[in-house]
Amino acid sequence: MANERPGAVTMRGNPLTLVGPELGSGDAAPEVTLLDNALRDATLGGAGKVRIVSVVPSLDTPVCDLQTKRFNEEAGSLGDDIEVVSVSADLPFAQARWCTANAASAITTLSDHRAMAFGEAFGTLVKELRLDARAIFVIDRAGKLTYVEYVREIAEHPDYDAAISAAKQAAS
Repeated sequence: MANERPGAVTMRGNPLTLVGPELGSGDAAPEVTLLDNALRDATLGGAGKVRIVSVVPSLDTPVCDLQTKRFNEEAGSLGDDIEVVSVSADLPFAQARWCTANAASAITTLSDHRAMAFGEAFGTLVKELRLDARAIFVIDRAGKLTYVEYVREIAEHPDYDAAISAAKQAAS
């Protein structure tokens, strides 16, 4: 695979390979097509609302569950100018089940399962696992990244406060 980054993240201290570019603040957010919970194509990237994109390996793991719950709670108080999207390689059915079980209605869950297009474009695809690594991206209205965090140890939490602050700043 092109553009591999060996050792870019770890899982329980074991190095893994990320595929795709390492994006940074100021880069254009790649436009990718994912699946929503109804199996419809959903485009992410480009211009629009300010978005917090919370990337998790699987909603059915403890840290991913907590991360997605936290952003769902935060989304309710961020106002209409900021959208929160959770991306994982989970099947859309699993994402819908998780949303229902956790009353998660303030966020949008999108699946990268079909083509891993998000992972390849945003540099979160874990080659060895065919999952997305934990990361946070804030995209401004013009489609530029204003905050990027690749969490180096997959089992650790991201910096929630920094991401939320960056989104609020981009929306002001």
